[in-house]
Amino acid sequence: MLLFPGMTALDLAGPQALLAGLAPGSLHLVAEVAGPVASDTGLTLVATDTFARCPADLDVLFVPGGDGTPAQMRNATLLDFLRARAARAAWVTSVCTGSLILGAAGLLRGYRATSHWCVRDTVLPLLGAEPVAERVVFDRNRATAAGISAGLDLGLALCARLRGPDYARTAQLVAEYAPEPPFQAGTPGQAGPAIVRAADAILAPLVAGARAAARD
Repeated sequence: MLLFPGMTALDLAGPQALLAGLAPGSLHLVAEVAGPVASDTGLTLVATDTFARCPADLDVLFVPGGDGTPAQMRNATLLDFLRARAARAAWVTSVCTGSLILGAAGLLRGYRATSHWCVRDTVLPLLGAEPVAERVVFDRNRATAAGISAGLDLGLALCARLRGPDYARTAQLVAEYAPEPPFQAGTPGQAGPAIVRAADAILAPLVAGARAAARD
């Protein structure tokens, strides 16, 4: 599981909580430099491994998104690492704008994929992917999830493929994942124009940065 400055912590924390039971002692939190890595809200996570120490053969290669995405789309060292590990990984996966980082590495060209709604239809195509408006999208050994909270869905879907549906159902129950959000505003269609405009204003720097990085 990749860490980078400016990632969204929940992109990683949800899937990590669900997948950790599948990989006791062999789930690697990897960054260019080991140690504390600050998320885009200031919460710090700790990378336990470096790119050089990460095993060559992986069951799952995972990339989160976040405000730091545009910088990582231009990070040649990180992109080379992803290409090398993806070539031998059973599953190549992402949450939120992590799919743009995979795309910048050339790993989604010709694949159906999703991302956060703010960049899904405008930036993914620039990277050769076919955007799909679904919560989790599987295409061959690529698995991408929509924005932030969809990481929980990705985690459960991967659990089912790695260990079977009953294992995934058990993990869901242990996590008590039975969402009943207090508002129906989780997609642009549900939120309505005024809320979408407010969200667009918050997300505008990320969108502009990602679009520029995709065109470089």
